[in-house]
Amino acid sequence: MSPDRGAAVRVIADVRLRAAERTDPFEDDLVDVHLSDGLVVDIAPAGALPRTGAVLDGEGRFLIPGLWDHHVHVTQWALVAQRTALHAAASARAAAELMGRAPVLGDGRRVGNGFRDALWPDEPTRALLDAATGDVPSYLINADVHSVWLNSAAFRREGIAPTDDGMLREEPAFEISRRLNAVEPSESDRLVSDMARRAAARGVVGIVDLDMAWNEEAWARRARAGFDALHVEFGIYPGWLDRAIAEGLRTGEPARGGGSDLVRVGPLKVITDGSLGTRTAACSHPYPGPLDGRGALTVGPDELRDLMTRAAGAGLACAIHAIGDVANSHALDVFAATGAWGTIEHAQLVAHADIPRFARLGVGASVQPEHALDDRDLTDRLWAGQTAQPYPLRALSDAGANLLFGSDAPVSALDPWAAIAAAVHRTRDGRDAWQGSERIDPLTALAASTHGGSQSPQRIEPGAPADLALCDTDPVAADDAALRATRVSATLLRGRLTHVA
Repeated sequence: MSPDRGAAVRVIADVRLRAAERTDPFEDDLVDVHLSDGLVVDIAPAGALPRTGAVLDGEGRFLIPGLWDHHVHVTQWALVAQRTALHAAASARAAAELMGRAPVLGDGRRVGNGFRDALWPDEPTRALLDAATGDVPSYLINADVHSVWLNSAAFRREGIAPTDDGMLREEPAFEISRRLNAVEPSESDRLVSDMARRAAARGVVGIVDLDMAWNEEAWARRARAGFDALHVEFGIYPGWLDRAIAEGLRTGEPARGGGSDLVRVGPLKVITDGSLGTRTAACSHPYPGPLDGRGALTVGPDELRDLMTRAAGAGLACAIHAIGDVANSHALDVFAATGAWGTIEHAQLVAHADIPRFARLGVGASVQPEHALDDRDLTDRLWAGQTAQPYPLRALSDAGANLLFGSDAPVSALDPWAAIAAAVHRTRDGRDAWQGSERIDPLTALAASTHGGSQSPQRIEPGAPADLALCDTDPVAADDAALRATRVSATLLRGRLTHVA
């Protein structure tokens, strides 16, 4: 009988190993992996050593390092379960009509998530949304979270002067998102626990949470209540940097007051430009047509240098949101000038001269491969005149950059198999591969989905953490559809089962 969820496993029997960097001699042979005290202690031919304690029968499946999502907005992703999906809305009118039929939540609001307006044939207006939604405060969140469409009732409820088109962008949109995410802790914590169980069922053992909040308080509370499904590293935003420094938070140290070292301090997160979907990513060439703008830096180089200098001096890594090529160049410049360490988040449009700088500066490329497929048509239209490289993966990898994969959930679903498939096959739903020269090999994609990333992946070897996932699909040989449909039979966090199918 297989052990139940929560059990500490001592032997994972009859498995085939799959990992980017292997030190074992077993190739495709069946092996037993022996665990103790949260670590791998031995790997031996199947049946060669006594199988003592709780045994998880792998039945010939594939054992991989546990997977990480390096960019999640946890509360917002958890709340998506209560919000109306707008991904299928092909026009502003269709999105407004969907919201008119959406259920009213317990707080008296309608909230939708996931619209993509950049390719709509009609323009969103407040009048259009008012006609469909009436007097119920209604909020439509863009898929990239950089804009929110509100009706007049929502503007009144928030005490904000309405705009003609009903749109708020960048920081005003983020403020609306923060307000919508401020639900009762008992409710949000329940939804976060549900989210964590779903993530574990996909082989996930850890996440980087970049919610726009003072995250230590929430995660310490969850840890005290028994949250133990995932490793968590939480981000700190500039508005809380002084507090973090004054209270002595340092990247990698456990959260205070939680009683669990599963929850640790992560990086300073700084958003330096906008997004492609909102047409606010800072680019060197203008967007086409009536847009005729180049986006904008929301945090300029001098301010960014000050933030990163203070963070690095206090022992905090930096995670710098940069989507357009201008934003990426500025972020790399500041990493070079300050000696700060960490990642650039997204790196969706990168100047060719900047690609090797990631590796030279030791700056990780924290990227979301599914975004390339979500945005392929938008990229072909709005960035057709750009000379920088859109959504580089192979170029960054070949240059020696450390790739770290994530979802940016709720922008994309928290599903590492979708990210791996997108990186390896650069396609979805049977379409031709988009920019196929930027595909990477499966083992590099698998490594980028572990805690250390593609240049320093988690290994399966004696002494390594027993953060592992057992899957039915061979991640090295699977096609796009098979990778996306991968069934995870078991997930182990420090040798303890967090998921068992």
